Amino acid sequence: MSEQNARRAILDAAERMFAVHGFEGASMRHIAQEAGVAQALLHYHFGTKEKLFEVMFSRRSDEINRRRAQSLDRLFGPQAANPPTLAELLEALFRPTVAFGHEGQAGNFFSRILATTANADDERSCALISAHYDPIAQRFIDALQQVVPGLDRGDAVWAYMFAIGVGMTMMAATGRAGRLSDGACDDRDVDAVMAHVVPFISGGLMAMSQDGRAAKDASGPAGKKRAPRQPRRKQ
Repeated sequence: MSEQNARRAILDAAERMFAVHGFEGASMRHIAQEAGVAQALLHYHFGTKEKLFEVMFSRRSDEINRRRAQSLDRLFGPQAANPPTLAELLEALFRPTVAFGHEGQAGNFFSRILATTANADDERSCALISAHYDPIAQRFIDALQQVVPGLDRGDAVWAYMFAIGVGMTMMAATGRAGRLSDGACDDRDVDAVMAHVVPFISGGLMAMSQDGRAAKDASGPAGKKRAPRQPRRKQ
């Protein structure tokens, strides 16, 4: 096995073991066995388990965010014919993640690792998310403010956080949508997922904008318009 192939085999095995057993449960010895290499080779290439996890995590994350960045550059670059729509922006945000999560077992394994890491508050997890996801998150938050009229920075951040929660839920194709819908919904179909995620998130974003809040304030309970107040009769 060449050095390059050995390194790839180790990273693939680490991804499987970390997804199934978590960081604490996956040992360097078990990862070496899964990769079919001597344990010494793991230490030669990566040094520690922490470094192996970091390299494994960055391999997938950097590719997903490279695709996202390319989409943003295309939407907002000098060659863009028109300003992007909210739907186009959400496609750029979600499709790279959802599409990768649906790419066989590798995508399924990494989706578990990403969800666990993003929702953890330990120093290692926070550092990884900060390094690999915060810069692209800031770009998307900026873009949301450009595309959604009257969306202030705070609401843009909340909207991004809520949207990402939905995106990570739909990253892995678990088949649950099919079970709940008696087969009518297929979460293994990337286009079907995107066709429903985009309008769902769009509705929430527009409701958080100044225009959406103004429309809500102008309506009574259950969205009914408030009747104009009648002047009081003199007694």
